[in-house]
Order: sequence, then structure tokens, then C-alpha cells
Amino acid sequence: MKLSCQNIDRNKIHMKKVPYRHSISKVLGVTLFVFLLFSVSISAQEDGAADEAATEAAGAGDPAKGKALFNQNCAACHALNRKMTGPALANVETRLSDDEGLDREWLYKWIKNSPGLIASGDAYAKKVYAEYNQAAMTPFPTFSNEDIDNILAYTAAPPKTAAPAAAGEDAAAASGAAASGGISNEVILGALALVFALLVGMLFLVNKTLRRIAEANGVVLEDEASAKRLPLWKAFAKNQFLVLVTVIFLLLGSAYFAYGWMMQVGVDQGYQPIQPIHYSHRIHAGDNKIECKYCHSSARVSKTSGIPALNVCMNCHKSIYQVADETLEEGKREYGVDYNKEIKKLYAAVGWDEENQKYTGESKPVEWVRIHNLPDFAYFNHSQHVSVAGIECQQCHGPVEEMEVMYQFSPLTMGWCINCHRETEIKVEGNAYYDKIHTELSKKYGVEKLTAAQMGGLECGKCHY
Repeated sequence: MKLSCQNIDRNKIHMKKVPYRHSISKVLGVTLFVFLLFSVSISAQEDGAADEAATEAAGAGDPAKGKALFNQNCAACHALNRKMTGPALANVETRLSDDEGLDREWLYKWIKNSPGLIASGDAYAKKVYAEYNQAAMTPFPTFSNEDIDNILAYTAAPPKTAAPAAAGEDAAAASGAAASGGISNEVILGALALVFALLVGMLFLVNKTLRRIAEANGVVLEDEASAKRLPLWKAFAKNQFLVLVTVIFLLLGSAYFAYGWMMQVGVDQGYQPIQPIHYSHRIHAGDNKIECKYCHSSARVSKTSGIPALNVCMNCHKSIYQVADETLEEGKREYGVDYNKEIKKLYAAVGWDEENQKYTGESKPVEWVRIHNLPDFAYFNHSQHVSVAGIECQQCHGPVEEMEVMYQFSPLTMGWCINCHRETEIKVEGNAYYDKIHTELSKKYGVEKLTAAQMGGLECGKCHY
């Protein structure tokens, strides 16, 4: 009885402990949840405090507004972390305060009127002026103190580094996109290959079954009967008419392909060589809208369009030492080109010292690969077509503004030039040179508009002499 009572009492005890056990679990779960929330809030507060501290250190300016002002007014001569025409400006206020004992008021005076500060005899202003080859900084008297505060906040703000996306994440995203778009091509090809294999197997079984039935019924198969016939090539050889027709067709076909091959000798349409320094016409002429004749200036006045001197490139790339991140990623992804490395090749060729912003005098020739090359017996004058006729570059060279790598767009054959002369009308308006000859030739041909061919554009001596 005592044992049974003890058992009963223990059961009662256990029955009473069950709800308490669940209650404890709930309490622990709620406590853990509250702890996590508290940790997140503490972390957020710490991050916020850090941001506030950075903002206070930046002088309570707005870095976003400062960036816009910097890019618009300062970026041509200054960068944050490297010397250009002027010094690097990252943490400029802190550096001046620690190294030179200068405060923000000095920066207000310098930015608003640097020539005046130099003329006043300020020691550090004169030092900077002398260090940078007496290149006067543009004064900004219209800047308010708030504008300068915003710029200084931008220069003091830590650079935002975007977390690089892992290759696995990119692959997963790509595969997810492919999956969302439907069944992949590999699955479809695999299914088709399986169906084809099944059909081949079925045909083999059907053929085998039909042969057994034919043998059982004493039917002579076609391949056994045809073994007694004359071979096809012997039958063809005995038919003189078929032999003659075949020979004629072979000769005509061979002549056609031989003529086509010979007519392509010296025609380099589509030629697209790799240049020693990658130059994107798509970016320069397309995105940035740079006029073709800014680089190829001799096309206006000379027979040839000329190879632009590297000094023309340096007019811009003294200041543009790297491309935007979006452009850089696009170049690597779409074309396998690192544009920043190509700019470094330009600097090496002209002997430009990025750190000290000056030429070293050690230049290297760039061995450009010629793309458009007319034979020596053909004369072509760019200035006559560009300046006199007013023909756009794209008419001969194609959509250059869309080309990442330049290639020969037109065949540049004699027939191509002649067709252009026959179809292109002469622009005689406002050109006194054409007044008399236009009147006489218009009467001769009975037309209002004259083509280049009617003005003598088909004469042999125009291009060959």
C-alpha cells in the first residue's frame, strides 16, 4: 500500500510539474526574443551614434549636398585620395588643423578668395601656391559658409564601400532567373535526345520483326535482289548526257566561287584588329558626344584623317584618371576590358607621373594597327568630302558611336565609291564656285539637282592619276 501510494503521489507530482515545465519554456522563449530585440536596438543605437559622431566630426554639413558641389566645382582639379592639379582633399580640415594649426575660418577665406589670401602674405597660402607651380585656384565668392561646410563634410565622410557580391550569389541569381524564365535548354535538348533514341530503337525492332516475317513467308528482300543489279556509279558513267551536264555544272560552280573569292582580294570589310590601347568609340563618341573631328582634326583640311596625338587624349585624361564604377563594371562584364588599366597604358605611353602630376619625359610610341587602308593607286581626300561635300563620317565609317571596338564598316571598293557618286547630290547652295557650272550642267542633263557623277565624279583621273 505504501508503494502504491508513493507511486500515486509521484504520478500526482509529475502531473503537477507538466504545466510548470511548459511555462518555463515559454518564459525562456520570451526572454530570448526580448534579448535579441534589445541587442538589435543596442547595435542600431551604436551605429546611429557612430554616424552622428562622424557627422559632428564633419562639421554638421550634409555630405550628399557636398558631393554634388564637389563634383560640379572641384573635381576638375581635385580628388579625395590623390594629387591632381591641386592637392588631395580627403580629411583636409583635420589635416590642416593637426599639421598647420589652421581652422575652418581659414578655409572659408581660402575657398572664397584664394588670390586675396595669397596677396595678404598668408604663409601657408603662399606655400601651397608655390608647391603647385603657382597654379591659381579659382575663387568661389558665391559659396556660402553652409556650402563650404557641406563640401568639407563630404571630404571628411568615410568612403562607402559596397560589399562585393559573391560569385556564388551571382550564379544563384542567374540560375534563379533562368529557372523563372522556364525550362532550360539543356533539359529540352536532353528530352529530344531521349525521344530520338527511343525512335531509333523502335525502328530497329520493327525492321527486325518485318525481316523475320518475310523470311517465314519466303519473301525475297530488296537488298538481296539489288545485289544482282548494275552499280549506280557504273550506270551513271555509261549515261553520257548525265556526265556532260554534271561536268558543266561543276565548271560553272567552280568559276562562280573562284570569281567571288578573287573579288574579295584586298577587301577588308569587317576587319577589327585589337589595338595596343583599348579605345571605346562607344563611350567617347556615343555616351560623351565627342565630335569626331575633335580627335581627327586633320580630316577637315587634309587628305588623311590622321591619327590623334596622345596629347589630345591627355587634354581630358589629366583629370579623368578613372571611369565611373558602373562603366567599369559594364566594360568588364560585356567586353572583358578594364578601362582604368587602359588609362594607365596611356599614362605610360606619354610619360605622365600621376603622383606628381607632371610629365617625366620618358614617352613610348604606341603601335596602332591601321584599319582602313586604300591601295596606293587610289586617291581619296578627306577634306574634299568632309569640308566641301559635308558628308558625315558615319556614311563611310558606319555607326562609330556604337562601336566598342572599331572595325571597317564599308567595303571601300571601286564599285562602292562609284555607286555613292551616282546617288549623292552636290550641295551647291551658298557656294559661288558651283553657280556657273551648275547652271550649264543642269541644262545639259535637264535636271535641277546634280550628282557627283554628273559633275565628273566618274572620270578615271579623279581617283587614279
